[in-house]
Formats: sequence, structure tokens, C-alpha cells
Amino acid sequence: MTTPSIELKPSSTPLSDAEREAILANPGFGRHFTDHMVTVKWTEGRGWHDAQLTPYAPLSIDPANMTLHYAQEIFEGLKAYRRPDGSVATFRPDANARRFQLSARRLAMPELPVETFIDACDALVQQDKAWVPEHGGEASLYLRPFMFANEVGLGVRPANEYLFIVIASPAGPYFPGGVKPVSVWLSENYVRAVPGGMGFAKTGGNYAASLLAQAEAAAKGCDQVVWLDALEHRTVEEMGGMNLYFVYGDKIVTPELTGSLLAGITRDSLLSLARDLGYESAEGRITTDQWKRDTENGSLTEVFACGTAAVITPVGTVKSTGGEWTQSNGEPGKVTMELRKALLDIQTGKAEDKHGWMHELG
Repeated sequence: MTTPSIELKPSSTPLSDAEREAILANPGFGRHFTDHMVTVKWTEGRGWHDAQLTPYAPLSIDPANMTLHYAQEIFEGLKAYRRPDGSVATFRPDANARRFQLSARRLAMPELPVETFIDACDALVQQDKAWVPEHGGEASLYLRPFMFANEVGLGVRPANEYLFIVIASPAGPYFPGGVKPVSVWLSENYVRAVPGGMGFAKTGGNYAASLLAQAEAAAKGCDQVVWLDALEHRTVEEMGGMNLYFVYGDKIVTPELTGSLLAGITRDSLLSLARDLGYESAEGRITTDQWKRDTENGSLTEVFACGTAAVITPVGTVKSTGGEWTQSNGEPGKVTMELRKALLDIQTGKAEDKHGWMHELG
């Protein structure tokens, strides 16, 4: 499979240093975007071609674009961090690239070569390196690679044209006031995905399916929704856009991959990192009854969610139609915070990267 080289066409009018620094002082999440983007086209019979780095700009979409009607769209999320020596590195872009291929396969889309995915991310970060926040905090540059059908027509079939794009957005600390446990609502009326469906793919449709349940959670006074299995509504799968972990003393357990939940990159990293810190880590099956019972009897000591955006988020309160309970006295747990610090220290270059997770850009 041929990997196209990226033609550089940088902007002649990027934001001034002063404008950029004003944004970096309080970037929020997903509100501001860097000066450039990378695009790569795919056409039936030709493959991947026309890879370009260009100024960030709106797209022109035909009303009959097939994505608008049949939702062939996938995306990823990863971060670039400033290191103590001023260099920049991204966290496990190869893992994101492989998951991107898995998502593409499920949605009958062409698989972007791993090296093209990484090259596109590298080119954007190198060009917009000044947008990567200074070392010293939890701020980072969030990268959003995505791909969608770009053919015009209303026939229900896989498209014969696609567009891959990478954009970037500076992200401040997810918890600017400190890490605070979230409250969660166990969704028994709605499901995110079903066996044989698209739950394992990172596609916008899965997130659209979550919005009504998230609104229900908010109406119940909760920050996030927790998804249960589609058949019995008893087995815990994931939380909103994050994976879940259950801490039993010196053992951490995350719901096993069944095909209906996302295989998170942070989730996978924590399975290894926990072992490095002397904890036992495993994948298993956790029911809502078990969650409540083990919290009450004290064997389940902590629960946290994990993902690219927030890294690790402790769970403090659980609510459902059958009642509610408090997790870890509503405070961040010791293991939760230890794992969070250990992962962030690797990502920001404060600790040794024993697993080779960081992709150095110089």
C-alpha cells in the first residue's frame, strides 16, 4: 500500500504570537484550533493520494454528501505533550492508528496505513509546535484525526471517495480546580451498542446514540451516564466516552471487551501501568448488583473512569432507578490518584517511558 508524502502549504497569515498566547492562557477543550490541518484523499481505483498540510479552513460539502445521509464517519483522539527539554511527543499514535483501521473496517471504509496516520499527525504537530502548551502542567495539544465519505449521491452503499483530516486544538487541564469525583447515572432505559453492532468502532453514531441518555443523567443530577449491556441491562460496559475501572484493594478490574464497548488506549495503558506499580490488573465482568454490594461491604474500594481527555476521573456517587450510593466516601481514591500521576508523568516526560509509548518529534 503506497503512503503518499505530505505536501506542505503553510499559512501566510498564522495567528500572531500574542493572539496564540492569549488562547493558550485559557484554552478550554475543543474551543480553539491551530493554524493548519492535514488532508489526505482516497478514491476508488486510485487509493490514497493528495496528502497536504494547508491552512485550517471550512470545508465545502455538497448537500448530497453520503456521510450526511448514511453516517460513514470515524475519528480518533490523541495528545501531544511538551517535554521538560522543550521537545514534543505524542502518546501511542500507533495504537490510535490501528484502532482507526479497525473502525474503518467495521464501517466499510478504506483502511488508512498506520504510517500515513502517524505522518499526518507528526506533520501537523511539527508545523504548529508553538501551539503545544509549555511543560509544567497538564495542558496538551489535542489531535483529532477523522475520516468521512466524500462521494455525492443517495445510493445506500459504501462510498467510493473519502477524506481523511487531522486538526488540532490546545487543551487545558481537564480539572482546572483539582480532580473532583463525578456522579454517574446507570442507564437502564437506553443502550449505547449491541452485540454485532458498532460499539467497538470510534464513530460519531455511537456518540449520537449517547446524547439522550446523557441528558437523562443530567436531569437526575449526574455528570455522566454509565452504559450497561444491551440484553439484560445488568453488566457494566463503559461511562459516556470513557472506560471504567474497579479497584479491589491491590487489584484493578476493567470490563472485558465484548465488541460493544470501545477499546480505549488509556484503558489498555493502565492494565500495564498498574502491574508496573505492583498492582494486579485484569479484565472481567462487573454487574450493577456486584458494584453496589461490593461498595457496601468494603471490598470495592475505588472506581474511576479513564480516557484521553480527562486521563483518569474518580467516581464519587452512583445513582439508578433503584437508589444511589457513595463510592470511596465521595473522594478520589489512593490507587486512582497514583495511577493518574504515573500516567501523566510518562506523558509529560517526568518519568521513564519503559513501554516506548511516547512518539518523539524533536
